[in-house]
Amino acid sequence: MARYTGSLHAVVPAAGIGSRMQSTIPKQFISINGLSVLSHTIERLLHVESLCSIVVVVDESTYSEQKIAFDHPNIAICVGGATRAESVRNGLQHLAAVTEPDSQVLVHDAARPCVRVADIYRLIDEVAGDKHGGLLAMPVTDTIKRSDGNQQLLETVDRDQLWRAATPQLFSIVLLLQALNDSLSNAAAITDEASAMQLAGYRPKLVQCSADNIKVTTPTDIALAEHYLNAQQFESPTDKQTEGGS
Repeated sequence: MARYTGSLHAVVPAAGIGSRMQSTIPKQFISINGLSVLSHTIERLLHVESLCSIVVVVDESTYSEQKIAFDHPNIAICVGGATRAESVRNGLQHLAAVTEPDSQVLVHDAARPCVRVADIYRLIDEVAGDKHGGLLAMPVTDTIKRSDGNQQLLETVDRDQLWRAATPQLFSIVLLLQALNDSLSNAAAITDEASAMQLAGYRPKLVQCSADNIKVTTPTDIALAEHYLNAQQFESPTDKQTEGGS
């Protein structure tokens, strides 16, 4: 595939409360090594030279604070919605108003601070410019069981074609915005951007990433994220080889 030459942007939904973290503050604002989870995440994206801008979508109550915290010429702040899909849509609407129709977007979880820059470059190289888009993901390696309502085993699921979805996920701004609008209008159950695109008839490509691209969700994930951040040799923008990949 020819290298994508259009403009590329990022949306980081960061308006959630992270109830499973059992914290008094949203998980994206918890500190690791002196920086918030969100700051670590933004730092990784700022090292992707292909990105023209980053839109951070925050809760209305933290809008003013985040606008000051992320005082960077390539970062814009906008207010999110009640759900992740609504927050991403708000970010896309912001971008659609200021970008060309063929622009593309990386949507990345605020709570994935350990994503490797090399994996982001791989995603861009493999799917940017493709109308189907794609996402970083990891093949399932554990034995998977399906249970009934009483947590009793029903079956062992074949894992050969199963993947764990991660982010970033990369799509056309125009196509993803339409897919999210359609899904929200139909009250469809969507948990990420790829599911909205799939419902719209597209077939996003799964691009393998390193297993340390974890999502900080529960209290134990904080220590794990700290371990990975300390263990990783942070890649420069020109280093496109994944180190220690799965």
